[in-house]
Amino acid sequence: MTMTTLDTITAPSAVARASDGTAPLLEVRGLTVSYGDTQVVRGVDFSVAAGRAVALIGESGSGKSTIAKAVLGLLPTPGSRVGGEVDFDGAEILALSERRFRPLRGRRLGFIPQDPATALNPVRTIGSQAHEAAALTGETDAAVRRQAIFAVFEQVGLTDPQRVYDSYPHQLSGGMLQRVLIGLTVLPEPALIVADEPTSALDVTIQKRILDLLDTLRTERNIGLLLITHDLAIAAERAESLVVLRDGRVEESGPSREVFTTPKSEYARLLRADVPALNPDRYRVGTAERPNRPEGETEGGMHGSAPARIHVSEVSRHYGSVRAVDGVSFSVAAGTTHALVGESGSGKTTTVRMLLGLESPDGGSISVDGTRVHGRSKADLRRVRRQLQLVYQNPFTSLDPSWQVRRIVGEPLERFRVGDRASRRERVREALDAVGLDERYLNRRPTDLSGGQRQRVAIARALALKPEVVVLDEPTSALDVTVQAGIIELLTHLQRERGLTYLFVSHDLALVRQIADTVTVLRRGQVVESGSVERIFSNPEHDYTRALLDAVPSAD
Repeated sequence: MTMTTLDTITAPSAVARASDGTAPLLEVRGLTVSYGDTQVVRGVDFSVAAGRAVALIGESGSGKSTIAKAVLGLLPTPGSRVGGEVDFDGAEILALSERRFRPLRGRRLGFIPQDPATALNPVRTIGSQAHEAAALTGETDAAVRRQAIFAVFEQVGLTDPQRVYDSYPHQLSGGMLQRVLIGLTVLPEPALIVADEPTSALDVTIQKRILDLLDTLRTERNIGLLLITHDLAIAAERAESLVVLRDGRVEESGPSREVFTTPKSEYARLLRADVPALNPDRYRVGTAERPNRPEGETEGGMHGSAPARIHVSEVSRHYGSVRAVDGVSFSVAAGTTHALVGESGSGKTTTVRMLLGLESPDGGSISVDGTRVHGRSKADLRRVRRQLQLVYQNPFTSLDPSWQVRRIVGEPLERFRVGDRASRRERVREALDAVGLDERYLNRRPTDLSGGQRQRVAIARALALKPEVVVLDEPTSALDVTVQAGIIELLTHLQRERGLTYLFVSHDLALVRQIADTVTVLRRGQVVESGSVERIFSNPEHDYTRALLDAVPSAD
């Protein structure tokens, strides 16, 4: 590896700034990374030109984030060994010490992390943290730095920069926080930005705005972009080149259109098959086989051939002057899947909490199998809840890390005093078997499981009581697309086998199109439109629904 002076690194090179954008700004050759005796990145090669975007795609454990850390000089030391070469802006940077690398990071190499909620200090205002980024420009006048901060906030679409500047992170939405991070990243005018899953936790419309913003900034400022994502549709839509990673190796790479339309490796073909936006009819055969699959749509999205398992009528919930839910109505036929979709703040979660009896509506009624959920004794409500189970959004936080799987899955059986100890043990085994986990997992704890295995345990816990209705609250949003596909396959199989009724809460319209029979679109607590998935997706009547659908990454 060639050592170089700091002056050589920080000075923009003529080659990297070539106007045609074809010369490599970042070039990675034969990169290897090991943690102890385990090699996690094996001979990776790729390059990023100024003004161009390259996407690293693959599942968790494929090496994407490790490669990003190597480029940013953030690999843990001691504990990691790195080989190969990483040239940035005409200089080799892999062998630099932290003292020599630090002036690059932030100034010339920008980084947008995955979760803005954890990337920003919760006890400091946005403004105080923004001044740290502004200081990287070399400007010493605080008033001038403040003016630059306001200007970049406006550039990234934050229309009230003063309010953002004075706010704490918890006072801003996820989309606003991600815009803040992008603004602070581009403020020092870096030559390259590494964006690690920058939109995975955002609503589909916010995701589109953030990706559009990155495209604009990249083009206007001639910034190179290294985009890390597990979503092939996003990668193909937003990057000129793709690098497909698996187990630390490059499975294939090349122009996005080529890799996307005619993938050469079996793994890339599997990734493509698992992306909901690219395969809208993947589960349609399974849904058509359901015995109670509804036909003949009527008002409110209900269908005439199956009885209503859930009925929500003119339900409202207000918090002071805020109308979180305002006159929401929908019905779910037995054995079908109904989806609630909408952006954050649309009222999805509040509606679910009222359905589960965790909150009471200010008006309207909710019934399950003809039994009203509210206005009942605790004993009656307990009987209703036994037939109504919930699978939470995030398997990483919904399972007690100190409990073994046998206790997690068996907890509902103990709470409802189902059978004796021996029969409960058998029910736990049956529930695990139903989700594809054998007895080897009984004594494991959540920390010993992968993300997909944890969500399977969460589903087993929901199934242990043999409920009629399962509420699925964003059950796959924290998972890679391949793991997500496995969970959706499982849910559709269980529905066909057991005649389960699902209420599916999601902001992922591509996934909703794959698995739901009917859908209700919510906006600011009100129903925008409701009906069959086929009708809503093929002929949306409301501008808001059309905007949601337009934001789904395109197969084109």
